Amino acid sequence: MARSMWKGSIAFGLVNIPIELYSAVRDHRPRFRLLHAKDEAPVRYERVCQTEGKPVAWEDLVKGYEYAKGQFVVLTKDDFKTAAIEKTKTIDILDFVDPKEIDERYFETPYYLQPGKGADRAYALLREAIRDSGRIGIAKIILRDAQHLAAVEAIGDALVLTMMRFSDELGDLAEFNFPQKTDIRPAELKMARQLIDTLASNWDPAKYTDQYTENLMRVINAKVKGRAPKLLDMDHGPRQAEVVDLMARLRASLEGKATKGTKGAKERGSGTRAAASKHKKSTRGGKRVA
Repeated sequence: MARSMWKGSIAFGLVNIPIELYSAVRDHRPRFRLLHAKDEAPVRYERVCQTEGKPVAWEDLVKGYEYAKGQFVVLTKDDFKTAAIEKTKTIDILDFVDPKEIDERYFETPYYLQPGKGADRAYALLREAIRDSGRIGIAKIILRDAQHLAAVEAIGDALVLTMMRFSDELGDLAEFNFPQKTDIRPAELKMARQLIDTLASNWDPAKYTDQYTENLMRVINAKVKGRAPKLLDMDHGPRQAEVVDLMARLRASLEGKATKGTKGAKERGSGTRAAASKHKKSTRGGKRVA
């Protein structure tokens, strides 16, 4: 089992439940290093002073904030300690809110919360209470010397903590120029809805796979073995950069769906007629012959 990345407790009201924090995601994508093309030796990064053009040792580095172009203010360890809030080991739940009221843009990375030693019963009680309430907890947590906003919710048998963005971290929609609803004609909207309905399905995350990464690993493994790779067939239509006639594309998509449906109906109809013909040959005088 993976090692916990943080140990502390969930706190709300006068309740305090020991927990351990684990990453809820896995990164399976291959990682690469830069090599010297001449001899394929790994390239080392150096910290070079832009003024002197020479490498700088770690002990000679300080942190600076660029408050104006080319103008920096240096911050010391004491400066960071002055700004730091009390470093606690708790996930402090501040409120319980309706998840439907939260914009999805606020959510970031999920983590699993596992109960600490002797906390199973209290953990299960909190999990089921959150599930029954239909709400999620909004909390604050100090992780890696920074304060984070987070959501605590019940998913299956687990309490899941998802890191959230603070409100000032989201871009303001008013800064962008988005088309208005008044630009859409009713006929266009109806046709677009028809296409969406034809593609309607139940959510099944297992059907959506990273084919590019799988093909990339096949290329890597084949090169290691000195063979030609056997790649997955990624069936994607042509990508066009030019502006297209959306109505024409919608009609073509719907006609394609209709053609498939008609073909299936014809095949079913042929089977029905054949069965009916067979049925007629086996009946006499309106009575079926056994």
